[in-house]
Amino acid sequence: MNDKHPLYTTTDIRRIEKAAMATLPPRTLMQRAGLAAAHCALGLLAQESERNVLLLAGPGNNGGDAFETSMHLAEAGCHVVVMFAGDAAALPPDAMQAFHQAQANRAITMTRPDAGLIGGHSWSLIVDGLFGIGLSKPIQGLMCTLVDAVNRVPGPVLALDVPSGLCADRGVIVGDADGVAIRATHTITFIGDKPGLHTGDGRDHAGTVYVDTLAIEPAHDVQTKLALNGIAQFETALKPRAQNSHKGSFGDLIVVGGAVGMVGAAILTGRSAAKCGTGRVFIVSPDDALAYDPLQPELMCRPIQPMAFEATAMAVGPGLGQSRTAHDALNRAIGASSTLVLDADALNILAVEPGLQQKLRSRQAATIITPHPLEAARLLACSAHEVQGDRLAAARQLADRLQVTAILKGSGTVVALADGRTLVNDTGNAALATAGAGDVLTGVCGALLAQGWLPDAAASGAVWLHGKAADELVHEGMGPIGLAASELIPQIRLVLNRLVREHG
Repeated sequence: MNDKHPLYTTTDIRRIEKAAMATLPPRTLMQRAGLAAAHCALGLLAQESERNVLLLAGPGNNGGDAFETSMHLAEAGCHVVVMFAGDAAALPPDAMQAFHQAQANRAITMTRPDAGLIGGHSWSLIVDGLFGIGLSKPIQGLMCTLVDAVNRVPGPVLALDVPSGLCADRGVIVGDADGVAIRATHTITFIGDKPGLHTGDGRDHAGTVYVDTLAIEPAHDVQTKLALNGIAQFETALKPRAQNSHKGSFGDLIVVGGAVGMVGAAILTGRSAAKCGTGRVFIVSPDDALAYDPLQPELMCRPIQPMAFEATAMAVGPGLGQSRTAHDALNRAIGASSTLVLDADALNILAVEPGLQQKLRSRQAATIITPHPLEAARLLACSAHEVQGDRLAAARQLADRLQVTAILKGSGTVVALADGRTLVNDTGNAALATAGAGDVLTGVCGALLAQGWLPDAAASGAVWLHGKAADELVHEGMGPIGLAASELIPQIRLVLNRLVREHG
């Protein structure tokens, strides 16, 4: 993948690590990890007058990273305590050597596991080196007690590689309901970034993520189809508008939705599409429920039956309902030559209509779908819990099965393309957990398609803009509590115009 921020699975990381270690002296990568972590920790401690650091070292190589980190912090003048939760005789060779060196360092206090010590002392920083990417079973017993104690401490927590207990690939807590994980404020991850740090539970447990490649030669890199979403994914579509242009230059979007009792969904989609630059926006309602939008009179409202489904792009589903009329409208839209965004009730109808799914797979024009986890589960004939258990796999299955670009909404929204490429989005926050936010996203997708953006760029750009607008509004104090979906729309417009000025 040609991008600036690739993501790597655990298998990828192991392959890179093995290739690099074959060309380096023993313990080199562990020493580099310790030095990188210490630099990161010292940055977090820069404003602290007293630098009391507790490092939790586990029974494997992640513990070895913690031992290496402790020696650098002690050398920098920190008061260092290492809590070793393991058996020194069972440590891997590199970690064992690091343990003995740290144990011999008189500036480091070594102690046995003690949850009371974690919560009973004022720590400037706690460093989590209990478990790395290899954890396959839920944390239990004494280790669980230590994790719970760390999670009750209000100060900063730096996780080494991944927060202990978090799956680096899937962004879920190992062991599900039976598992626990460190809730870090910061994570320094080694060799390459991991998708699980940016989606699902990952965003709550990893905090701010730093990446250190450990100076591994590029020759050891592996090809990956995973990447963190960002401006680089859609930058080429950010083009300034020519002065010699007119409304027809920027496409038409037909929004199909807004049945009785759900008119607001279609309005939000239409308003976001208009404010993101679509030349003309039509709202077509199955129940003739909307005469006009008094706050956005530029939106043109039409009854569904005589309306020709001929436009640059269509967005179908917000407030559509699941009536016979809604079903027929979806069938017409799938058969149209327009680029297409499907959301909400369009996806619910699609989930129970194999014939429509087959018709969708055969479309020549591009299609983007924007399910939340429950809608994705209906399409995949599984549970929402299973979808959330592996968000990347679920998004890829949708993209492949329906031959679409799939946007799986949620914390760390996943964008999966039909060719297997997958993006994890890191903009957005809990303010987006509100009614109508998905309708706004659908409008942004439709607007970008209507203006000629390719589906890959439209999907990645819409998701990034949507989240970035929420981030900026929260930064300004307008959320996350109580931020209404309609408030996102003008902010998305501001962000989009700023990007065009800066990158167009």
